[in-house]
Amino acid sequence: MKRLTALFLLTLLVGFPAAAQDVIKVGVIAPFTGPFADYGKQFEAGVKAFQKVKGDTVAGKKVQVIVKDTGGPSPEVAKRLAQELVVQDNVDFLAGFGLTPEALAVADVATQAKKPMVIFNAATSIITTKSPYVARTSMTLPQISAPLGTWAAKNGIKKVVTLVTDYGPGIDAETWFKKRFTELGGTVPADLRVPLKNPDFAPFLQKVADEKPDAVFVFVPSGVGSVFMKQFAERGLDKSGIKLIGTGDVTDDDILNGMGDVALGVITSFHYSAAHPSAANKAYVAGFEKLNGMRPNFHSLGGYDGMRMIYTALEKTKGNTDGEALMKAMEGQSFESPRGPVTIDPATRDPIQNVYIRKVEKVNGQLWNVEFATIPNVKDPAHQ
Repeated sequence: MKRLTALFLLTLLVGFPAAAQDVIKVGVIAPFTGPFADYGKQFEAGVKAFQKVKGDTVAGKKVQVIVKDTGGPSPEVAKRLAQELVVQDNVDFLAGFGLTPEALAVADVATQAKKPMVIFNAATSIITTKSPYVARTSMTLPQISAPLGTWAAKNGIKKVVTLVTDYGPGIDAETWFKKRFTELGGTVPADLRVPLKNPDFAPFLQKVADEKPDAVFVFVPSGVGSVFMKQFAERGLDKSGIKLIGTGDVTDDDILNGMGDVALGVITSFHYSAAHPSAANKAYVAGFEKLNGMRPNFHSLGGYDGMRMIYTALEKTKGNTDGEALMKAMEGQSFESPRGPVTIDPATRDPIQNVYIRKVEKVNGQLWNVEFATIPNVKDPAHQ
């Protein structure tokens, strides 16, 4: 009955102009507990870091951030929380979304309520097509995976087994790595998909060993990389001569040091590394660590740049919280992020940005994803 009442009230709100108010409310939906709790922790820390630099007011209005925990992955909970944020809290923005299933579940709520929905992480390509009110500050898996397929084919790797988590982002990663790699002459004898919940990599890693490829390409959600790396070493694959390549989620900055030396030499492609050598990033990492007591990762950056996108849109609208006006103010935004230059593609509302090829190295006793090649101004190839 509660859900029906919320849905009924939500439909009543559609079409009414945003009321003038002195407080801008941003509802951040993410896992803050459960197996993906680090997503919410880093999102909130990134938001906090941005407001430490820019303050908690914009266009003369106070910005209030309301966090909601899905305990996910839980699409049903994410949708219910979004409805409550719209109906009960009267938020102006929905934001966060670490996991694709949760983002997809909320897209209809954003459309009905005409509320901008800012994706801090969830990276399946289709998400921004599900509502005209969705914009993304992170990346898409095709955008990250395709350049690695090109790099692998051009650097002596001829045979690759793909091993991905079996949901939208993993399938995107598998599809676009394989597409680019095979177009350039590489072969992929096996595509392996691991369950999202309670993953056990051991039987899949045995199949990798049996195929004897030059490399295994891996996508797992951030936070799961430590489990994968442990099992990779337990099966002896770290000493087998099979190269480990993948998207940057595997060697997430937040958990990289805990993986130990087994991670050394792993090659990944990604849009951000805490080791990015720009002055903007050095300042960001230093400020973030001082404020939050931990190393930032790409989730924190999604929150940081997500708040930047929200503040900039409100500055452009002079505090007007009309959903359509805010979306127009987000499209085409360009800014210098700690990751490098970013433009929000006005056609897709996804970031156009550099993709970096990185190698895990030990620097001053710590493990870092050290960038050694840059592919500039990459668009999501799935939308070209």
